[in-house]
Amino acid sequence: MNTLKSTIILGSLLTLSSLAQAEQGPSHLDSVIEQGQLRVCTTGDYKPYTFKAEDGEYSGIDITMARSLADSLGAKVQWVPTTWKTLMPDLIAGKCDIGMGGISVTLERQKKAFFSTTLDVDGKIPLVRCEEQAQYQTIEQINQPAVRLVEPAGGTNEAFVHAFLPKAQLQLHDNVTIFQQLLDKKADVMITDASEALYQQKLKPGLCAVNPTQYMQYGEKAYLLPRDDMTWKLYVDQWLHLAKVTGNYQKVLGQWIAVPK
Repeated sequence: MNTLKSTIILGSLLTLSSLAQAEQGPSHLDSVIEQGQLRVCTTGDYKPYTFKAEDGEYSGIDITMARSLADSLGAKVQWVPTTWKTLMPDLIAGKCDIGMGGISVTLERQKKAFFSTTLDVDGKIPLVRCEEQAQYQTIEQINQPAVRLVEPAGGTNEAFVHAFLPKAQLQLHDNVTIFQQLLDKKADVMITDASEALYQQKLKPGLCAVNPTQYMQYGEKAYLLPRDDMTWKLYVDQWLHLAKVTGNYQKVLGQWIAVPK
């Protein structure tokens, strides 16, 4: 009897979900397949996940993954340029089917959108000049009036600074040339995700990721999806699951950063 009841309840929920979806219009899944086009919001300023070159070409971990998702649907990618400030408004306005490019999971974003299943754990750490690592080991050391912080506007890095480092000086800078600010000694510390810090450490001699496995704030990466479209979320989650279990996702990671063994 309990099994029968469970089956009836599950069937009812699926029916209600289908009816709700029908009232809202076709799923993004159906639209992407029918139109042969996957619209991807991405900032193009966050290596190793998303980067737009001067010639307009995109590259990065999530750029490759976006093309893989599109291929699974028989579609082509249409890149929708956005910024960290406009990412959520652009998604809500229906300008894209998915947001990709090193997006951190937050409850504030969850209030307005769905997230895919988690890609990776990736917490906040300091990125500094190598010779000054000892000066910036803790929040207490960084949260000082003399410390100059540099962050991109509108993302979780800036939010972390406002929440935990209010005494330090904060300057906002574009996320492409921001690392040169550290090398040129125009800023002292950038708080960012460990993956970006480790990538920039490899890319730019003189910069060092401080305690990259000891996060100042726990974080996760995922893809941003329109709210209330469960059909689309389930497809993206299944595609991502298969990408991981087959090793395709790890292969893409390995092209940009070292994959933990």
